[in-house]
Amino acid sequence: MPGPERSNSSTSAKVLYQPVGLVSSVVAGVVAGQVFKQIWKHAAPGDQEDAPKALESEYSLREVVLAAAVQGAIFAVVKALVSRGGARAFERWTGEWPGD
Repeated sequence: MPGPERSNSSTSAKVLYQPVGLVSSVVAGVVAGQVFKQIWKHAAPGDQEDAPKALESEYSLREVVLAAAVQGAIFAVVKALVSRGGARAFERWTGEWPGD
């Protein structure tokens, strides 16, 4: 379902948005990491506080892949939410949509 019609953004809007986009990406990464840690702590079996890493031999491949998939999904959702929010705020401040 397409969103509201937006005019193509100008080159200057894209250039001005780059620092905002960079900061929002860093914020999204930090937030996603914290969200994942909390979810993993509550959802993991036993007393695992940290997710298994690929090179930790005490975990099965299934556990490592599951942890990576959950972490990736959380990161993608948080990044999309933060990026979209940053773009909407930029549009409110400048009147121009930074993407497209």
